[in-house]
Amino acid sequence: MGISDEQLMLNYQQGDTAAFEQLYSKHKGPLYRYFVRQLSQKSLAEDLYQDTWGKVINAAGNYKVTAKFTTWLYRIAHNLLIDHVRAVKPLDEAADMGDETMDNFDANINNEHAHGRPDEQLEDEQKAKLLKSCVASLPAVQKEAFLLNIELGLTAAAISDIADVTLEATKSRIRYAYQSIKQCVAAKWQGVTYD
Repeated sequence: MGISDEQLMLNYQQGDTAAFEQLYSKHKGPLYRYFVRQLSQKSLAEDLYQDTWGKVINAAGNYKVTAKFTTWLYRIAHNLLIDHVRAVKPLDEAADMGDETMDNFDANINNEHAHGRPDEQLEDEQKAKLLKSCVASLPAVQKEAFLLNIELGLTAAAISDIADVTLEATKSRIRYAYQSIKQCVAAKWQGVTYD
């Protein structure tokens, strides 16, 4: 078993830059997707992504293991996102995301037919687009909780620490997100036709 993220951060605190490189390599993709999926502007997502890593570097000297590293990292990211959104517009009025922001998101899509018949491939592609559209339509707080749960596999407790809300509020956000997505997919799937 490798070194924990927390130990890597403590090693970086002591000047081990290779430890930071390991942390960065491990978390760069999921953290970047977190921002891209929350925001409609890719350049803004990139800015907040870079700001997050800047804050991690600046806070390294004061880092203490009080939670999992991922909780600490995403708390920084969440706070930057909230600060930006508050400065621009209310959280739930954020612009819709484009399809390109969720191009890697395929949760709950069964890809076993990827090399199968063309009609099966078309159906899988339709389901993926539909799911992306439904996730994009969620209120921002539900979308964040859902993506942290699905994408990173974080528990409701970890998400509540990141978002600084109660555990029950987080569980509700996740539950409502799943319900909304299920209803949205069911409603939109009925309207899909194959020509």
